[in-house]
Amino acid sequence: MADPIDLRSDTVTRPTAAMRQAMADAEVGDDVYGEDPTVNALEAEVAAMFGHEAALFCPSGSMANQIALQLLVPPGTELLCDADAHVVTYEMGAAAAYGGVTSRTWPPVGAELDADVVAAMVRPDGYWAVPTRAIAVEQTYNRGGGGVIPLDTLRELRRIADAGQVALHCDGARIWHAHVADGVPLATYGALFDTLSVCLSKGLGAPVGSLVVGSADRIERGRVIRKRMGGGMRQAGILAAAGRYALANHVDRLADDHAKAARLAEAIAPFGVLAATVRTNIVPLDLTKAPLDAPALAAAARAEGVLISVLGPHAARLVTHLDVTATQVDQAATTLTQILRR
Repeated sequence: MADPIDLRSDTVTRPTAAMRQAMADAEVGDDVYGEDPTVNALEAEVAAMFGHEAALFCPSGSMANQIALQLLVPPGTELLCDADAHVVTYEMGAAAAYGGVTSRTWPPVGAELDADVVAAMVRPDGYWAVPTRAIAVEQTYNRGGGGVIPLDTLRELRRIADAGQVALHCDGARIWHAHVADGVPLATYGALFDTLSVCLSKGLGAPVGSLVVGSADRIERGRVIRKRMGGGMRQAGILAAAGRYALANHVDRLADDHAKAARLAEAIAPFGVLAATVRTNIVPLDLTKAPLDAPALAAAARAEGVLISVLGPHAARLVTHLDVTATQVDQAATTLTQILRR
């Protein structure tokens, strides 16, 4: 039986043969001592891409986000973010559990956020209220269907953060997709944020790793937090080499994934997808008016060799990536439309 067509996430990719060779050839050292040359090179490259002074290689995107939040939001103060943001939805309450961070959210709107709503939520010191210390946004938005926050909106958030004397963090797990979709230079994004987390294993095809990007002082403090959280790695250059290969070879090709997602979305548009809203590699399915709910659709699709993610009773998600071909996208579209017509 053929392998299933896996559209659950862009985290399911496997290293290419060339990436594996880069890993095998990597020069390594002990990164806890700061002596892994491949890790050091990756950190310097990513920092330069975003126009920041330094970066810190981490085992996961969740750790990278939580290090950034601890750098920006002291215990007992608050973070503002979207109610569906990854930092408060998929990171196991880490901001509160590890950082003592209070979170307050605006209604989930994905990439279509209203900067005026965010501005009205910023609370200054005084009056015994919990003061705001940072705003976090997600680029692209996972639960917002891979939506891209417009550059003008981000610039307005930067103005709001400066006026309120608070920090601005970007969960940039898929910022590479935003860069390719809108053509905004990575350094332009970097200039707007005090810290960013960027992921190598979502879309870019690396097996492991994210980085925190920021000032040299913050990253030095972040190194201590990483060690405290169990993220100190030794000969991590084997993993960093995969990330360096991905950055050199797999960013521009994200346009292919966007095209595959648009093709998939258009094929199943009559069953709950607005194809025009699909900007990157995530195809959200609203199944409220469909004949099957999300768990039933996922089960039926799995039986036919197509794997999809269930996000809620009537919400599902399809994600295109490096390991799914255009032919497989067409096969998946045919399978899903046949199921939804039953």
